[in-house]
Amino acid sequence: MLAALPQADDDNLLVGYKTSDDAGIYKISDDQALVTTADYITPPVNDPYLFGQIAAANALSDVYAMGGVPKVCLNLVCFPFKKLPADDLNQIIAGALERITAAGAVLAGGHSVEDDEPKFGLSVIGLVHPDKYWANLGAKPGDALILTKPLGSGVLFNANLKKWVSKQAMDTCIAHLIQLNRSAAEAMHDFDIHAVTDITGFGLAGHGMEMAKGSNVELTIEMAALPVMDEAVAMYRKGMNTGVNRFNENLVRETLSFAKPYPRHQQEILFDPQTSGGLLAALPHDQAESLVRALHDSDNLAAAIIGRVTGVAENGRIVVN
Repeated sequence: MLAALPQADDDNLLVGYKTSDDAGIYKISDDQALVTTADYITPPVNDPYLFGQIAAANALSDVYAMGGVPKVCLNLVCFPFKKLPADDLNQIIAGALERITAAGAVLAGGHSVEDDEPKFGLSVIGLVHPDKYWANLGAKPGDALILTKPLGSGVLFNANLKKWVSKQAMDTCIAHLIQLNRSAAEAMHDFDIHAVTDITGFGLAGHGMEMAKGSNVELTIEMAALPVMDEAVAMYRKGMNTGVNRFNENLVRETLSFAKPYPRHQQEILFDPQTSGGLLAALPHDQAESLVRALHDSDNLAAAIIGRVTGVAENGRIVVN
């Protein structure tokens, strides 16, 4: 929708909407640039405090994906004030504030509107050096691909509505979602990162394609190497799905192929829409194992090498091996 619109002719706008990046970047001095983003979601859980934590971690992730440090946040609130008690909103914001504080940022206010369904998120402003930010373009042939969190939250949340998911699997899923990508990004700053994106609503395939397209490369993803949340594949095998999987699959239909005849329930994990997902990073292959060790040491225990950049491909391509 934005592709046909003119973008400001301003040399200080280092990253705008043309590249489908996670946030915008605007240079304000020789050594500082603003990282700006906004993101809000509907409740994936019934607990308002957890909802606030998840929504905040999800929004803050966009700044981490650009190599930035979050500084100031504003609440974005849609709330049915006539249907739900005010304490629910208080708990949502309290949960968000806990994650904002853990990120080292501050909450400065926000805006609310009446709506039939609760929605919550943040507008976040961060800082990054104008010569040291990350983007979803820049991956190079020979690079390794690292994913810092497991996949599968979309199908688990849907299946949980039918009480198909065990409490242990659901608790583990939520723990991944409220974990900030702060420690992962901090670990990555010690390496020669070529490209980064975070994996959210478009799934691994959709966000991976943004990186492949922006970099004009082919990504090869190893299905067996993907970190996946407990019971997620089992839920697909049982017949559960999300309303977004088909949309995500259609986004990459012309440019994604499977090198092996994987069963449908296994393919679905690539299209599973994530909330507060992990970072996908491309970096030199000889640094990949060291980065994985650093990620594990910083409590990103699911981090794994999931593939590689295998060559040049105009407009991008993904092969699932």
